[in-house]
Amino acid sequence: MTNTIRTIQAGCTDAHVLDLWLHGKAPGTMDNYRADWAHFRQFSGREMRRVTLDDVQNWLTNLGGSNATRNRKLIAIKSLFRFATRIGYIGFNITALVPFLKVKDTLIERILPEGDVLAMIATEPDPRNKGLLSVLYHGALRVSEVVGLGWEDLREGVLTVHGKGGRTRFVKLPGHVADALEKKRCDSGPMFRSRKGGGRLTRSGAWAMVKVAMCRVGHERGSPHWLRHAHASHAMDHGAPVHLVQRTLGHASLHTTSRYVHVRPGESSGDYLAR
Repeated sequence: MTNTIRTIQAGCTDAHVLDLWLHGKAPGTMDNYRADWAHFRQFSGREMRRVTLDDVQNWLTNLGGSNATRNRKLIAIKSLFRFATRIGYIGFNITALVPFLKVKDTLIERILPEGDVLAMIATEPDPRNKGLLSVLYHGALRVSEVVGLGWEDLREGVLTVHGKGGRTRFVKLPGHVADALEKKRCDSGPMFRSRKGGGRLTRSGAWAMVKVAMCRVGHERGSPHWLRHAHASHAMDHGAPVHLVQRTLGHASLHTTSRYVHVRPGESSGDYLAR
């Protein structure tokens, strides 16, 4: 192991370490993480081996955006430095000393009423867009997962979903959603195509379409991920076990899924006590 580390130390640069760290990550994740590192590198003006605690703290303080957005960028930098430490490129992970910022839990504000979601899908006039909305909601997929779907990923009403971290899961669609998709099935290619050139629909294209659909039912704020939140909350409202919701959403941790249990202010364990 020592010889391997010496070889890595002798032949590595920041750019090489970055490429090693990004290997195998999803294209969208790679783009975001490269941008995060480029911004940090420009701000600090230092190579990875010379970064100080002040550099990291000042960068975090001067970042724009919400605490949640700043934490996401910090997660990327922490992960990169942890990897660089593990392979012996740097001797100490200075980012481990920097805590995450406190974030207000706004999940409840991002869960759409069930009637609004169903109206959004029902009033969508475009067949492609209706299908995409249905898969986002009924399948609880991330937008990157939806635009990455091909027709080969749909078999007998079950989607093969290639998710975060290279994890694959299988999501059974409700019969009416699967039937509607089957009616417009092609032999191969992307399940959702762009209007321009017929290639795969982009994430930004899906975002724009969902925003229009949300505005149609009176929600000016929102994103495709809000339909995933809605799926989890509505499914639990109707009695779905938390473990099943976890499996459908592809959460690695049950703790992540359990957040949806805590955003139902209309319920209390006191309701179950004897009078």
